[in-house]
Amino acid sequence: MTAEKRPLNVAILALPEVSGSTLHGMFDLFASAGRDWTFLTEGRIRQGAAKPYIVARENAPIAAFNGVTITPHHALRDCPSPDLICVSDFFIAPRESCAGRFGPELEWLRQHYRAGTVIAAACSGTLLLAEAGLLDGHQATTHWGYCEALAEMYPKVRVQCGRTLVTSGEEQRIIMSGGGTSFQDLALFLIARFIGVEEAVQVAKVYLLDWHDSGGLPYAAMVSTRKSSDAQIAKCQEWLADNYKRSSPVALMVEMSGLAERSFNRRFFQTTGQSPMDYVQSLRLEEAKQILETTALSIEAVAQELGYEDTSFFSRLFRRRIGVTPAQYRKRFASLRKALQSSRSCWSGLGWLLGFLHSPPFLYGGI
Repeated sequence: MTAEKRPLNVAILALPEVSGSTLHGMFDLFASAGRDWTFLTEGRIRQGAAKPYIVARENAPIAAFNGVTITPHHALRDCPSPDLICVSDFFIAPRESCAGRFGPELEWLRQHYRAGTVIAAACSGTLLLAEAGLLDGHQATTHWGYCEALAEMYPKVRVQCGRTLVTSGEEQRIIMSGGGTSFQDLALFLIARFIGVEEAVQVAKVYLLDWHDSGGLPYAAMVSTRKSSDAQIAKCQEWLADNYKRSSPVALMVEMSGLAERSFNRRFFQTTGQSPMDYVQSLRLEEAKQILETTALSIEAVAQELGYEDTSFFSRLFRRRIGVTPAQYRKRFASLRKALQSSRSCWSGLGWLLGFLHSPPFLYGGI
């Protein structure tokens, strides 16, 4: 007889002014996985598939925004090694800076991310990941009330406000959800990814949860809506959203701007946080991800579609910026894309999860 797999260690980070409903809601959903379904249907008590625990800077009670007292299980310095970290939301004015307020928490997050831990954030929790520098050059989402502020305060972050869930970072090890009850989607997504689809469906049935699939906007369209106060650079951004596949797009933008190349590069970086070429590469790679998820085109054909004549250069660039090869990315995420698209046209509520029960397990490689 094989030994039973140990529970997944899920550290839920609590900050001052945390939202009690989100923090305890995520705790309950993870604790339910593999435990409550058999209790309700068979009367058997099983060990849960996850072991959630609340962690804070110090192992001392903290006050939630609504006045409820949160009692952490562990301090940052002595908590069990997490397989997964979830950052709960906290109350902060949209344009209020996090600088200087969460030093120990930021370093703790950086340390575990460097070690390979997956990190998830709900709602305004994304601001903490941005302040830690973990989202630089990557996509992100948050509550709609914070999207504009997130883009302004952290210009290196590519904000996807139209997305309920965003997977991002190296090897897609950062997962974020928008506001409100989307933390439920985040928890179901993570349970499906690390424990199993069947367990995620069972948790959803126990708690009567529906999947809030609001869809997403194409990345190029998002870029075009992020207008710069620099009119010349904003005009180039709008043009680039539709022309990033063209040959020598940076030279064409310099010509369009009427600026000297050096001045153009400086002003473009001040506006976007990226050099013009890095910005072009970001747009092309986002399109590459879409193509890899939605088509069966060869890697060579994908490269050519995006204006790369050298397939090996494209593959190296993709690996360096995304963290996996194009083939690995397609293998991991094409099934997710297919399920989400199917949920729009064929399923309602938890249909995307149920669809997985008739396809290979959705585990992203497990832990």
